[in-house]
Amino acid sequence: MSLTRRDFLGTGAAVAAGAVLARPAAAITVVERAVPPVPPPAARALPAVVASDNGIRGVAKAYELMQQGADPLDAAIAGVNIQELDPDDQSVGLGGLPNAEGVVQLDASCMHGPTKRAGSVAAIEGIATPSLVAKAVMEHTDHIMLVGADAKRFALLMGFKEQELLTEKSRQDWLRWRARLNPDDAWLDPRETPPRASGGGGSKELTYDEHGVPHTYGTINMCAVDARGDIGSVTTTSGLAWKIPGRIGDSPIIGAGQYCDNTVGAAGSTGRGEATIKVCGAFLAVELMRQGMSPEQALVKVMERVIAMTEPRLLNERGRPYFDLQFYAIAKDGRFAGASAYEGTRYAVADAQGARHVDAVYLFKASERPGASSASGLIPRR
Repeated sequence: MSLTRRDFLGTGAAVAAGAVLARPAAAITVVERAVPPVPPPAARALPAVVASDNGIRGVAKAYELMQQGADPLDAAIAGVNIQELDPDDQSVGLGGLPNAEGVVQLDASCMHGPTKRAGSVAAIEGIATPSLVAKAVMEHTDHIMLVGADAKRFALLMGFKEQELLTEKSRQDWLRWRARLNPDDAWLDPRETPPRASGGGGSKELTYDEHGVPHTYGTINMCAVDARGDIGSVTTTSGLAWKIPGRIGDSPIIGAGQYCDNTVGAAGSTGRGEATIKVCGAFLAVELMRQGMSPEQALVKVMERVIAMTEPRLLNERGRPYFDLQFYAIAKDGRFAGASAYEGTRYAVADAQGARHVDAVYLFKASERPGASSASGLIPRR
């Protein structure tokens, strides 16, 4: 059952004794009093996988592979490859919504707990599986991040095949968005406007405005722990729809869009990448778990930090964000959590109980979400 920030206030449960620094009682935060007791680590079965909502097929695949002995990072990447290659998921890979010039630019990063290595690519074009290119950077170079045309050149050198990523559906959506930019420009409005709908491919972060134009901050994050307690994490995305060419979000940034520490756990995010970057969200979540917080406690604390670090133009008069952001985490012992700014978000999990969706904890009820601007994925200009 999802818990609100107000629910946290009533529980009165003290944080587990793992916090590294002693503080006066008055300094204990809401999060540290908030989360109900979790089962002891021995009660959690491994392997286990956690992912964003659109990763339901992926977590099932990753769990199956780890049961067969696969490395956790290999399993997680195989899981996200499903969405990267699905043209109906317009937030990731093939068919992803393009930038303002109609070009699909992809970002991805990964980390491998046992070897303490990481890889990343940003603004790469023409390669449908940037998660695998990020892994190739990790395995075959002394670097962590490659970007743009040089990332693509590296991918082709490594044997990846170039392909057109802009599907006809995404191209039509881009034309519809472009036509709505200025009523006096030379672009003709489309004759038909599709009805409002939620996003395809299982991505709830794809929404349509009143003109039928889709907008997304969509991404897929996946974190996996195998039976030995080894951890891998990956995040991959086509980024913010209609972005300025060259823009990257949190997904390819180690410590922002995903982070993994084999002694603690892993975390990642989807949603407005700019908000995650400013708090090093995935790294912060893992560090809070290192200090003794449960995954749930850590993620809610990170969400609170995001709100505290958000500039006023992105908040309404009550301090509620106009944007969406979700975090996911898994501990080395198999405990997991998801957290969101607003009520109603789910995430995907696979463990001994099977692959399923789980409700995320949240800071604010759905009724507290700002109006039409946030519902369409748009941020008001101020």
